Amino acid sequence: MHRSHRLASLNRGAVPTLACINQATTPLDINFDTLVRALQSYVSQHVAPVWGTNARLVKSASFMPGAWALVFLDDADAPGALAYHDLTPDGLPQAKVFVRTLLGSGETVSGAASHELVEMLVDPGLNLLALGPDGTSMLAYESADPVEGLHFAVHGLPMSDFVYPAYFEAFREPGSALFDHLGSVRRPFEILPGGYQSVYKDGAWTEFFGSAAKRDRFLCEDRRSHRSEQRARAAPKRADVSAIARPVTNATDGTGCSRALLL
Repeated sequence: MHRSHRLASLNRGAVPTLACINQATTPLDINFDTLVRALQSYVSQHVAPVWGTNARLVKSASFMPGAWALVFLDDADAPGALAYHDLTPDGLPQAKVFVRTLLGSGETVSGAASHELVEMLVDPGLNLLALGPDGTSMLAYESADPVEGLHFAVHGLPMSDFVYPAYFEAFREPGSALFDHLGSVRRPFEILPGGYQSVYKDGAWTEFFGSAAKRDRFLCEDRRSHRSEQRARAAPKRADVSAIARPVTNATDGTGCSRALLL
C-alpha cells in the first residue's frame, strides 16, 4: 500500500472534521449553508448508522489543518482546479464537486455532493476492494456508483442512494438482505440502469455499466479528478496550495474533448 493511502486511512476509527469549501464561481442551485446542513444530516442520520462512518461537516474558506475536505469547483478547467490533486495538503481524504459541469448535465449539486461524500467516507483511502462473484476479479468499494441516479430527500434536497455492506458479500442470496438504502438492489453486485462498477481483472481496470445509455453518458464525461481515475494511479498526490491559483491553458487530448494543463 502506498504511504499516502496509509495516511489517508489513519483516522478511520475517529470522527473526522470535514471542511466544505466552495471555490465555484458558478451559482449553486441551493444556499451553501443549507446544503452543508443537509449533507450533515445525510451523513449522521443515513450513512453513519449503516457504515459506521460519521463526520463533522463545517463550512470553510480553505483547507483546515487535520481536516478532510469536500471542495466545490466550477470544472476541471477552472484556474488551479487540477492542483487540488487527490488529497488535502496534509495527505488526508478529499472529494471534489464540479458545479458547472454537473448543472450543465442536469444533475443537482446536493445529489453530486452526497455521492462523493458517501464514497469518501466508506473508502477514504481508495484502497478497498471486494472479491467478485467469479472469484478472479476485484470490485472497487464504491458505494454510490452502482446506484447512481437514484436519490432520496433530506431536508427537501435530493441525496444520493448508496449500497449497503451486504452488496459486496457474494454469499448473499437475492432478496435476503437490504443491499442499498432505497431497497432497489435485489442481489450482490447488481448494477442498476443508471449506475456502473469499476472492476479490476488481469492487471487492468474496466467499467461495467447497468445500461447502454449509462455507458454512452459515461464515455462523454470529463473524468479528470474522478475517484475512478485516482484509484488507477499508483501514487495519489497532495493538493499543491501554491499552485491552486495558477492559470491554466486548454489543450486537446486527441478525442475532441478539452483538457487543461498547468502553465
